[in-house]
Amino acid sequence: MQTTEVLKSTSPETVGFDQEQWTEVIEPRTSLLDLRLGDVWRYRDLVMLFVRRDFVSNYKQTILGPLWFFIQPLLTTAMFYIIFGRVAGGKLGTDGLPSFIFYLAGNTVWGYFSQSLTSVSTVFTANSAMFSKVYFPRLTMPLSIVISNLVRFGIQFGLFLVVWAYYLVTNPLVHPTIYALLTPVLVVLMGLLSLGLGMIFSALTTKYRDLAMLLTFGIQLALYATPIIYPLSTVSQKWRWLVLANPMSTIAEVFRLGFLGRGTFSWMYLGYSTLATLVILLAGTIIFNRVEKSFTDTV
Repeated sequence: MQTTEVLKSTSPETVGFDQEQWTEVIEPRTSLLDLRLGDVWRYRDLVMLFVRRDFVSNYKQTILGPLWFFIQPLLTTAMFYIIFGRVAGGKLGTDGLPSFIFYLAGNTVWGYFSQSLTSVSTVFTANSAMFSKVYFPRLTMPLSIVISNLVRFGIQFGLFLVVWAYYLVTNPLVHPTIYALLTPVLVVLMGLLSLGLGMIFSALTTKYRDLAMLLTFGIQLALYATPIIYPLSTVSQKWRWLVLANPMSTIAEVFRLGFLGRGTFSWMYLGYSTLATLVILLAGTIIFNRVEKSFTDTV
């Protein structure tokens, strides 16, 4: 419950005449729904500095440097191709598409989402020393992480386009559709979803450190609950609603449909993913802003 403090006038002119005259009224500056987005906009230069810092610090002392942007998705895709496409005999199915480009498409979108979520979820614990010494809008930190990972996604998306162009020429089953125009929308949804979920976990892990390990394990399980290594069409109608309850399911399917020509699309599904993302983002921002005021006492 919000309170309002007041100061009474004690000047000689007012003493004994009007004891109810107030010289100053102090009211709370923020409310539950005050997201302080204006502060983030004023500190937009700081956001870009954090983006540059994240990009440089991650690969400054590595041997291969930015080449890891290409190595990671290629190795993951190759592993899926060997295990699910060859060893398992392709029993999961790929909607008739070549296995390698099918898995690469899924890894491209899932990599951005999972990396952003994991990084944002450690904002408070990883930056507690900085937060306790200097003030700046705390929201700038998770926002900068999502943007810096967007640079990473752009590079990996370029890799996907190169491989996609090869299959576009050599395989008649691979063809783009008009839904490829929704790619910017899908990228924004992935970024906002990872931002909202990451801020929720970041706020909760200030008191419950076990959630950090749970998140790492949960992301691995969520990969198999999302149409990344299998198409939605192979899921029975009985369980399809459960898979579609995951907002990332529609995003992965629409991305694949746009560039590979096979996938499931529905404006209702996309609308649900958008609404779920916005609700999670709003909840994450509110929880994050509430916890930032006192997290130094528990971290």
